[in-house]
Amino acid sequence: MKCYNSILTATALLFGVIIYAQGVVPETYINPLDIDYTYMVYNSNKNISYRSGADPAVIEFRGEYYMFVTRSFGYWHSTDLINWEFIRPEQWFFEGSNAPTAFNYKDSLVYFAGDPAGYGSILYTDDPKSGKWTPTASITKNIQDSELFIDDDGKTYLYWGSSNVHPLRVKMLNKDDRFLETGVEKELFNLVEEEHGWERFGENNFHPTLKEGYMEGASMTKHDGKYYLQYAAPGTQFNVYADAAYIGETPLGPFTYMKNNPMSFKPGGFTNGAGHGITMKQTNGQYWHFATMALASNSHWERRLAMFPTYFDEEGLMYTITSYGDYPLFGPDHPTQAGQHSGWMLLSYKGKVTVSSSQMQVKKSTSTYDDYDITEMPLEKNSEGEIISKLLTDESPKSFWVAEANDDEQWVEIEMLSPRNIYAFQLNFHDEESGIYTRTEGLRHRFTVEVSEDGEHWETVVDRSKSYKDAPNAYITLNQPVQGKYVRYNNIEVPGNNLALSEIRIFGKGLGKKPAKVKGFEVSREEDRRDASFTWNSVKGAQGYNIRWGIAPDKLYQSWLIYDENEHFMRNLDRDTEYYFSVESFNENGISERSEIIRVK
Repeated sequence: MKCYNSILTATALLFGVIIYAQGVVPETYINPLDIDYTYMVYNSNKNISYRSGADPAVIEFRGEYYMFVTRSFGYWHSTDLINWEFIRPEQWFFEGSNAPTAFNYKDSLVYFAGDPAGYGSILYTDDPKSGKWTPTASITKNIQDSELFIDDDGKTYLYWGSSNVHPLRVKMLNKDDRFLETGVEKELFNLVEEEHGWERFGENNFHPTLKEGYMEGASMTKHDGKYYLQYAAPGTQFNVYADAAYIGETPLGPFTYMKNNPMSFKPGGFTNGAGHGITMKQTNGQYWHFATMALASNSHWERRLAMFPTYFDEEGLMYTITSYGDYPLFGPDHPTQAGQHSGWMLLSYKGKVTVSSSQMQVKKSTSTYDDYDITEMPLEKNSEGEIISKLLTDESPKSFWVAEANDDEQWVEIEMLSPRNIYAFQLNFHDEESGIYTRTEGLRHRFTVEVSEDGEHWETVVDRSKSYKDAPNAYITLNQPVQGKYVRYNNIEVPGNNLALSEIRIFGKGLGKKPAKVKGFEVSREEDRRDASFTWNSVKGAQGYNIRWGIAPDKLYQSWLIYDENEHFMRNLDRDTEYYFSVESFNENGISERSEIIRVK
């Protein structure tokens, strides 16, 4: 399959116009996924309360889908890969599931494993909707980040590893005898940071003292007779957390490093990270990669989930499309562009924000020294005496605003830079001293959203005032687009003691022109061949730029989205690989034509 390119982007834009002309809204979704993430017990001794979802294991079983997530006290069920309902199992062992694995064996049984203590009891059921599972006795030990894989011949393999020292390993199990070990165990491969820049530890692949990344999250996909053993690096808290693959002719290898690695990588944009995931096949044959995104605001272990379309090209190289991966994407049932950018652009960036009250506003980012850079913003008011919050439209999920209460007197108003056609909203709530440390039922987000063209006359376009939905990353699409310049969020009730938000994102289409093609694009590969620097001429009216690169002109599978800047530095290249680069500009009106492709030896 040829590389996803600008023709597809143009088609997506055209397709969106045609669909709206017919009065039918295309089904879309957004990353991070809009599900009711579980509150974690990590850091509860410090009174740090936050939700997290990480290390997803997603399977198709009898035409439906099940998603298992680290320490979630259960799992989720879906019929369409967009709408997920939580299932709390009857037995106790799911409370301890860490980096879970699941496998659908011939549509007869679902097998599950995952234990933070490292003891590998494998559970099974023929009815996962019921929440009833049968455990086997513990069959192995010292297992972390396991992956259970049963081949077509019934031979069973357990892959595992989570270390900055040790390699991934595999052992064979006997599926027909309580999954006991057969005695076949093998070391497979380790990180090679001196060759693979993206495997280096740290935010943006840099740390002043630690050089070795963590290798973890093994996952196996069999496609066209080949075995793609995926792994994550360099650390779950970083923007460069990614998945890569080695390819083998047998489940035991030998395995060869895939030359277009990493195969799932999202270092830029609003929400970063695309590692420690699983690749599964939809009933229609479309592959999807579910991955972990690094929110990392309250804690480095505060994470979210993402879903990206995945393909195998004519060389058998596995790749995932993450470009504009935190913008609205076409749903899994789209006939030609499932998971690809819908053409709806970000309308709210740098919009003027006023709020009802402010207990605190904190600007936060991940430091290269394993901690945070934190600035508490001073209270600021406009000329009319209204409280300002610049953090709610800055495209940073780590920064946040906290209101003085959690009631219907709290609100947020955004004035966009110009009138736009609004199609969708994403409300990213923040956990600030919520006091919740486990899976809690009955949580709900109740609010309304209004739109105005003049800031005086308002129309309610979203009414969740009586909703029972728990939606910490609420994604809401409108039945028809609405034109407006102002958007107002009216709070009623959310989990926690205070209303707190990290970002309100508004999507749709501006009424002006998309930006011009980027000129003056230059790439300089550094003396350390894993590094490269980029410069280009600023484009008038551009919000930001999207750098694309890959191992061939038609394999620009990687991308890095940045706002405002016209220069960039990356440390994620493979030392001995030749690359091709291009860049495009974008704004609320659309995406420019790509620049000419530059070859860099």
